[in-house]
Amino acid sequence: MLASKEIMKFKSYQNQANLFVKEYLLADPLIPYTSIIGGIFACKLVYDLTQLFSTTHFKSYSSLTKIQRIEWNNRAMSTIHAVFITTMSLYLVFCSNLYSDSHSVELLTERSSALSTFALGVSVGYFMADLGMIFWYFPSLGGYEYVIHHLLSLVAVAYSMLSGEGQLYTYMVLISETTTPGVNLRWYLDVAGMKRSKAYLINGVVIFIAWLVARILLFVYMFYHAYLHFDQVQQMHTFGQILVVVVPVVLSVMNLIWFSKIIKGLMKTLAKRQ
Repeated sequence: MLASKEIMKFKSYQNQANLFVKEYLLADPLIPYTSIIGGIFACKLVYDLTQLFSTTHFKSYSSLTKIQRIEWNNRAMSTIHAVFITTMSLYLVFCSNLYSDSHSVELLTERSSALSTFALGVSVGYFMADLGMIFWYFPSLGGYEYVIHHLLSLVAVAYSMLSGEGQLYTYMVLISETTTPGVNLRWYLDVAGMKRSKAYLINGVVIFIAWLVARILLFVYMFYHAYLHFDQVQQMHTFGQILVVVVPVVLSVMNLIWFSKIIKGLMKTLAKRQ
């Protein structure tokens, strides 16, 4: 009887928690705010857990400088965000019916859901937290190109989240975050003194392929998709139209510049191994 009462009490608390999440945290008017707060809190949690885990499990961590340890934790934070937002983006763009041409008579540029808005809010929280760290430790965690990239991303994602406009194209751009784990792993291997290892070379090849697909070819597809549906893009607010066109163009230029550096770095590494 005691066990039965405990189970019933637990189920009661569980139902109350589910009701709280459904009625308050994930209520449509509150989703943008709860998701942003959740994103910032998640960043802080990952940062602290990375620091705790690395201190006890990586001998090289304690030998790093203070700013290197900060960057180590920061890159773990960006990796977790990249995995989360890439997974959500791939699902919403290619697996769900939310943005399917035949799914709804509603304009593609105006479609959104509680899930899509929540995921964007988490991403906004991440960009706010990461941008704050970049400014605080500037330029140790990234120069002006990182500031420009994060500001553009923050404005575009926040607008799409709050207005519900252009979420499809926002998620197409966010798929480019799939390259982040590889870039971060490259930094970790470099700091660990494994620049001449086979893992470093393989990771470099993976970055090259991922960058080509996610930040070059996918952007071309996005521009082509926007061109085919330009009549719907024109029905967005002016600011939304600017974000759909201008932000991806600027990011594309930055991606091409970084891609050229990746090619040079990979060729240099291959030449050394030969």
